[in-house]
Amino acid sequence: MSATTERPLPSLAAVYRTRGVVELKEFFRQRESVVFTLLLPVLLLVVFGAVLDFDLGSGVTFTQYFMAGIIAAGILGASLQNMAISIATERSDGTLKHLAGTPMPKSAYFVGKVVQVLAVTAASIVVLLAIGVVFYGIDLPSGGDWLTFLWVAVLGASACTLLGIAISSLAKNGRSASATVTPFALLLQFISGVFFQFSEIPTWMQTVAAVFPLKWMAQGFRSVFLPDALAASEPAGTWELGRVALVLGAWCIAGLVLCVLTFRWQDRASR
Repeated sequence: MSATTERPLPSLAAVYRTRGVVELKEFFRQRESVVFTLLLPVLLLVVFGAVLDFDLGSGVTFTQYFMAGIIAAGILGASLQNMAISIATERSDGTLKHLAGTPMPKSAYFVGKVVQVLAVTAASIVVLLAIGVVFYGIDLPSGGDWLTFLWVAVLGASACTLLGIAISSLAKNGRSASATVTPFALLLQFISGVFFQFSEIPTWMQTVAAVFPLKWMAQGFRSVFLPDALAASEPAGTWELGRVALVLGAWCIAGLVLCVLTFRWQDRASR
């Protein structure tokens, strides 16, 4: 019997848990990421809520309408933008190449990213709802509307996370990632009914927005924050929750396929 014994390898669950903790610590240590991902939606809610204080009809204020859009935008920032920029940066500085060469299962890296997205998304939603209720008197969803809120948030975050992982491969390096992703995200917000009433956006822009997940997330959230009477102002005259689920689910599948086809562990220049 040897004097030394080999330490058993950690379980897969332990590796996943550790990687999730690492991702959360890294995120909250980066002040720019915290400000941009968590505080920017809050600042937008405060500014738009203070400036655009008018009634849309049926006793609904613009802030009540805006809450649906800003939560959807917050999820987009915590998932698509956050993933695309952070992964491109880690690919550029050699972190991904190093992790790929360790015994850690590659799946643990993605599990850690998902944990980060879920935690940041939940924090963003809680903060936005709290500010909306305390300072602007937002009416929260009730009863079964919370179930709709939950599945829209989960499907939307999943679709945007997978899309963000795929988009990360478009950036040439970490320095160009923000310049590549941020304009795309801002454009989606402007045409998807985040900053403006969706029915007031030109029809051709509505058509473009309907291709991407953000428009459908915002529409799904509007169904739980707004009275059914305002569904008539939607392009189809209803909330189309079935189509919301279908499109977001389709983007989850498409995003997964794009990830498998495009994801790289190192920059093109280093190959």
